[in-house]
Amino acid sequence: MEHAAEIGPPALNLTDSSPGSNHPGVNPPRPPAPPPSRASSSSSPAPLPRRPASPGPRPPPAKGSPRGKAPWRVEDLEGELERKIKLLEKERQTMRTETEGQQEKLNQGIDTADARVQELETTLTEPSFPEGFVLSFPMRTNYMYGLVRKEISEMYAFTACVWLKVREGGIGTPFSYSVPGQPNELVLLQGVHNPVELLINDKVAQLPLTLTQDTWQHICVSWTLRDGVWKAYQGGKMKGRGEGLAAWHPIKPGGVLILGQEQDTLGGHFDASQALVGDLSQFNLWDRVLKPAEVLALSECSSSALGNIAPWTDLDVDVYGGATKESLDPCHAQSSGPKQ
Repeated sequence: MEHAAEIGPPALNLTDSSPGSNHPGVNPPRPPAPPPSRASSSSSPAPLPRRPASPGPRPPPAKGSPRGKAPWRVEDLEGELERKIKLLEKERQTMRTETEGQQEKLNQGIDTADARVQELETTLTEPSFPEGFVLSFPMRTNYMYGLVRKEISEMYAFTACVWLKVREGGIGTPFSYSVPGQPNELVLLQGVHNPVELLINDKVAQLPLTLTQDTWQHICVSWTLRDGVWKAYQGGKMKGRGEGLAAWHPIKPGGVLILGQEQDTLGGHFDASQALVGDLSQFNLWDRVLKPAEVLALSECSSSALGNIAPWTDLDVDVYGGATKESLDPCHAQSSGPKQ
């Protein structure tokens, strides 16, 4: 007869289950499993702290700060700043000294240049012809001439004086002044068989002047736009007077003043039949009417006044085309003194 299944808890195992005991057919009891962990359980143990990662090698201490000591203090920063300021002051003083040295060298260079300029100015202002000079036109051409390098201003009156020594009949053209649109703005000329003429703005007045050949003679002509009054002098004496010559027409500025040739165009297109053949000297031009006493003094060589518009100086007169400058003063010529 089969036995009925036992009801109730199993029987207690009273046998020794410690290690070393050896009972065949009996399995040792398993230890109880740990309870499942809950993140929300307040009774769960705190996680173990992680070990921080190694920070790597430490940077070297800042320059000037002791190794292993605390960071800069305010007193240390003030000392370092003061040291830097002193270094900057020293550098600035060095730069100032160098700048002063360069400035001194620069000033010396400027002084040297100024001295050289003064030397050149002195050399240039010294006359190349201390005894005076003449322009020589040895033959009748349409290319020999002198040029006055002065800018001519507007003139309401003028006086022109010149020493002449002609070699052929007539004086040719001692001077001519042309402006754009008017080649005969102011001209003094004489053809071979014609009287001496003064042209202003292409208006003509005949002058009662007679010049002999191969002798130095002094002539002056003056004019004013008021009623067009003109006067002609030879040897310091007035030879003629007239009016109505280009009255109220001012002499225009900015033209070209030529010696020895008559201009048919501005600055050129010369005509050999109207050229001066001979010598010319001491041409001066004023923007006023000279007094008779002034004209006389010039003709007697007791005055060396220069024109304020065109003065007779070596620097202001050039020659071209074979005309020459020669050292000679007509007032002190040895072979042929001035004759009127």
